[in-house]
Amino acid sequence: MSRKQMSVALLALSLSIFAGGCKKPKPVATKTPDAVTPAPPPPAAKPAPVIRSFVVEPTSIIAGQSANLRWGVDNADSVSISGGIGSVQTSGSRAVSPDSTTTYRLTATGAGGTTEKSVTLSVSAAPPPPRETPKVTGTATLSEMVGSMMSDVYFDYDKSDMRDDGRSQLNKNAEALRQIFTAHPNGIVTVEGHCDERGSAEYNLGLGDRRSTSVKEYLVNLGLPGDKLKVISYGNEKPGCTEASESCYQKNRRAHFSAN
Repeated sequence: MSRKQMSVALLALSLSIFAGGCKKPKPVATKTPDAVTPAPPPPAAKPAPVIRSFVVEPTSIIAGQSANLRWGVDNADSVSISGGIGSVQTSGSRAVSPDSTTTYRLTATGAGGTTEKSVTLSVSAAPPPPRETPKVTGTATLSEMVGSMMSDVYFDYDKSDMRDDGRSQLNKNAEALRQIFTAHPNGIVTVEGHCDERGSAEYNLGLGDRRSTSVKEYLVNLGLPGDKLKVISYGNEKPGCTEASESCYQKNRRAHFSAN
C-alpha cells in the first residue's frame, strides 16, 4: 500500500470513529401510568323498619271479654301479627278475644331488614256464677248463715283491686251480712285472703292480706260495721283447687268469708 492510500484509509477510519462517537443515543421510552378511576361510593343503607307502637289494652281480661291491639310501623314493606291475625296495614287496631293467655308478635319487614315486637294479653278463667243469697231463718247458726249466704270474690293474677264482677258480688254479700248481723248481733265474720300457688309464700301472704283488706274496705264503705269484720291472709296455704291450670288458679285467687 502506498503512502497516499494509507493516509486515505486512516482518514476514513478516523471519520468512522468520530461519527460513531457523535451518534446520539436513542431515547429510552417511559411508560405513562394509567389514570386511576375512583371506585363508586357504596349504596346508601336502607333504614330498618321502626315499630313506633304495639300495645294491647287492657293487658288482662276475663275469658269472654275482648281487648284492643294497636300498632304503628315505619319503613316496612309488609307487617304481620301472629295469633291468627296475619298480614295487616302498617298502622291500625284490631279487637281480640282469646280463650287463654296469648302473646302476639308483630313482624315488620322492609329493605332494611326485619324488626319484631311482642305483647302479651293475660286471660283469666271466668269465675263461678254467684250464688243467689237465700233467706235464712233466725234459728240458723252464724256459721250456717255465712256458709249459705256469702259467696267468694275473685281477683286477677297478682292483683288486689276489685273487678266489676267482684263489686257486684260484694253488693249482694253486703245485704247478706246485714241479715246475718241482725240475727247474730255479736257475730264476727272473717274475710280470708287467698292466692294461687305461683310466687313465694311470703309474697303471697302479703298479697292475700291486700285482697282481704280491699274487700273489708269496700264493705265498710257500703255501711257495714268495720268492728264486725276481721281480715286474715292464708296466702297459698289453703287452696280450694290443686290442679296446675288457669281455671284452678282463678278459683284460688279469692276472698272467702268464714264465721268466728
